[in-house]
Amino acid sequence: MLRPTPAVPRPTDLAAGRAVRRAARRLPGAAVAVAGVLALLLAGCTAPKNQTEVDNEVEVGATPSATSDVPAELREYYEQAIDWTACGEFQCGTVRVPVDYADPAAASIDLAVKRSVATGGDAIGSLLVNPGGPGASGVDFVDSVVGVVGPGVVEQYDIVGFDPRGVASSNPVTCLDDDAKDDLLSADFDYSTDAGIAAAEDAYAAMGAACAANTGELLGHVDTVSAARDLDVLRATLGDEALSYLGYSYGTLLGATYAGLFPEKVGRVVLDGALDPSLSSDELGLGQAVGFENALRAYVEDCLGGSGCPLTGTVEDGLGQIHDLVEGARRSPLATSSDRQLTGTLAFYGIAVTLYDNGSWPVLTQALVPALTEDDGSLLLRLADIYNDRNDDGSFASNSTEAFTAINCLDGASSADPAAMRASAAATEAAAPTLGYYFSYGGVICADWPYASTGTAAPITADGAAPILVIGTTNDPATPYLWAQSLAEQLSSGELLTYEGEGHTAYGRSNDCILGAVDAYLLEGTMPAPDTRC
Repeated sequence: MLRPTPAVPRPTDLAAGRAVRRAARRLPGAAVAVAGVLALLLAGCTAPKNQTEVDNEVEVGATPSATSDVPAELREYYEQAIDWTACGEFQCGTVRVPVDYADPAAASIDLAVKRSVATGGDAIGSLLVNPGGPGASGVDFVDSVVGVVGPGVVEQYDIVGFDPRGVASSNPVTCLDDDAKDDLLSADFDYSTDAGIAAAEDAYAAMGAACAANTGELLGHVDTVSAARDLDVLRATLGDEALSYLGYSYGTLLGATYAGLFPEKVGRVVLDGALDPSLSSDELGLGQAVGFENALRAYVEDCLGGSGCPLTGTVEDGLGQIHDLVEGARRSPLATSSDRQLTGTLAFYGIAVTLYDNGSWPVLTQALVPALTEDDGSLLLRLADIYNDRNDDGSFASNSTEAFTAINCLDGASSADPAAMRASAAATEAAAPTLGYYFSYGGVICADWPYASTGTAAPITADGAAPILVIGTTNDPATPYLWAQSLAEQLSSGELLTYEGEGHTAYGRSNDCILGAVDAYLLEGTMPAPDTRC
């Protein structure tokens, strides 16, 4: 998980790239042509060899979960039954969990859950899925994840999505009204002055106060450790002796945190697009800035080698033109076809969202053409709205921004000292000169948050856990490959599977090599051979 910075992209799931590709059908003009990129990239894979069978040490199948090792005050949560009801082609329900695990009798909330029942009949167990964020809805994810995982997984597992505490349908964190949220998401603060930093801190302090007033005491308990403890309650209420889990992006931190807390309950766990829990907030920001810089470089090289590219000259020239566009919008926002303007922050969002999936690169090209040649920011604004889940009428389709901020401020915030932030920003911009500015000054967000951070950056080893599969993509912008390498090394039973390619995450959006390796692990317990690369 990334600690928040003023405009940093959420290390989210497959949704970002897919949303851009779906929206391409709604963009004017030639953008309709990019609909063809919906096909998965299937080339360039070396099949894993010398696979070995692994003993997961715990039963994968669904059986009534014993509660003898559960504290007495939590047994009512662990022993509850889910009342499943039909919701379209799926089943929906709720699971009750305590607001505060240190005082479980004080108050409780309901987590929304949704499952796709195993199509083959008797399921070998439940596969809980988390799409990332933090702040993305796992309930909504079920609709698409059944088309992401292999057909054997759909046949043999009940696939269960859940909204973590504070997210979407699970007592959502609620803060600003739509207009105020719009203003904050588009704001360009001047961090070169103390007055600019103070203005940003004041704006986020107002957001925090609104979150506290509208959300209540839950706001202080939406941290990842609490969400991981919820995951164990979900496992038990689903009747699984061990947790089978598929987590993308931030979902890898949630899964790794679970493994650290409950290593004896780990079944078959896949962590795709991994985060490194040992890194500080500033280290995470720097890593992601470099990741997006590398992805943008790959895009520019591809654009210059094709037709219709608005960039000119060398790759360095093209990166400079994008930098100048965003910086120019920060100083003087671009006009759009609406009554809104494209600020520097919104321009950054519009560019960043297309880098989650290289299939979205043609959309970025089309958006850059009017921005660079006509000072028209309309298409970049549309892309920024897709990233922020903003509807055409100015409402927002989710509370992902609020949940992202609330969770990150509890899990660990950057220093708010101006000198420290400026030093960190200088290092970040030196390593990522095109867009590095937008990965800096994160300390302003949590400087006056209503609840103090409870998290610490530390390695997770999960000693005693069954084998855990970690997946990294070599040019992943949002969760750099180095993080996957690090997490796989930290976990005592971690094994790294590498996808050599572009984009964020790999399982379900890369190639048959990754699909086959992950399916073999989930269905048969067959771990890929060490150092498998696809």
